[in-house]
Amino acid sequence: MTAHTATYSLQLVRELNAPADKLFKAWTTPERMGEWFCPKPWKVTEAKVDLRPGGSSYILMEGPNGEKIPNYGIYLEVVPNKKLVFTDAYTSAWVPSAKPFMTAVVEFEDLGNGRTKYTATAHHWTEEDMAAHKEMGFEEGWGIVATQLEEVAKTF
Repeated sequence: MTAHTATYSLQLVRELNAPADKLFKAWTTPERMGEWFCPKPWKVTEAKVDLRPGGSSYILMEGPNGEKIPNYGIYLEVVPNKKLVFTDAYTSAWVPSAKPFMTAVVEFEDLGNGRTKYTATAHHWTEEDMAAHKEMGFEEGWGIVATQLEEVAKTF
């Protein structure tokens, strides 16, 4: 990220009642993403994860009225139990996407006693993309997702 693009960022910071390793596991277990990845009544109906730098991901979100939003991306950095960095700027094998929207950085800081500081940051290429993400309900939506993630993590 350059100083210019980092200007267009949205961030959610929460303390969650789940250990960092379990939150990371929930984030990286495709079979469980349908339980937390998007705010209900939206759901994930398909998820594939190749968890390594350069590995691709695919998550299909479906809305209550039949909407389908496919999310293709690439992992840029994977630090087990600490950090995930991924982007939709590429769809797979470094193939550029038609319209990149963001790079996400998800960090898990172990606070002890089964608690974790969870930081999710979305870096956008343009002010317009950041505004659109905010208008979509970034803060509320990503907050709901964090709560759902916390509950799923407790089951590992």
